[in-house]
Amino acid sequence: MTDPGAPGETAMLDMKLEIVVIPVSDVDRAKRFYGDLGWRLDADLADGDDFRVIQYTPPGSPASVIFGKNVTSAVPGSAQGLYLIVSDIGAARDALLRRGVEIGEVFHGGDGVHVGPDEPYLFGRIRVNGPDPDRGSYRSFASFSDPDGNGWLFQEITTRLPGRIASTATNFASAQDLASAMRRASVAHGEHEKRTGGQRDENWPDWYAAYMVAEQAGDPLPL
Repeated sequence: MTDPGAPGETAMLDMKLEIVVIPVSDVDRAKRFYGDLGWRLDADLADGDDFRVIQYTPPGSPASVIFGKNVTSAVPGSAQGLYLIVSDIGAARDALLRRGVEIGEVFHGGDGVHVGPDEPYLFGRIRVNGPDPDRGSYRSFASFSDPDGNGWLFQEITTRLPGRIASTATNFASAQDLASAMRRASVAHGEHEKRTGGQRDENWPDWYAAYMVAEQAGDPLPL
């Protein structure tokens, strides 16, 4: 989409995905479930007995979910493949378990095999127990459902594919995401110090910063 009003140039208009509507059969039950996840309640609005809309936002997310009465004609439970991106899938899964939410084991896909007996997800229908052996970004998942069967998946992403994030714009959605990035930088920096003779690197803050920016942008990592 272009902006015809931009003088002398073709400008792209921002288009921010902000709302996903999910179909539910029992509004109050759904409200309890998403509240128990620890998500932020943004709105609970009604107009008589025929209309009600509830909005929740996951922690650190720029997008929200909406459900309610007479807000969608979709069949309750038909929303599938709703992805929640996390930087540490084990920690994210443990957080839901502590809240009493049922969630499956962490899994990854079968190499080069995309057709199988399991519930479909981003990489097909083969789910192999455990996180990706190489802990590759985008490769580890865990799934759970709300009471209607709307399907959610955690996906662990630590390094974005090149071009997905500008190298000049590094953002962390939460203190936990920032801490996870710093821990990964710490491990990598330890290897860097070994390669440079084992001496303490007095410029470690600069190295950490360069590593964290490059990791998030998908650029080559410093050695």
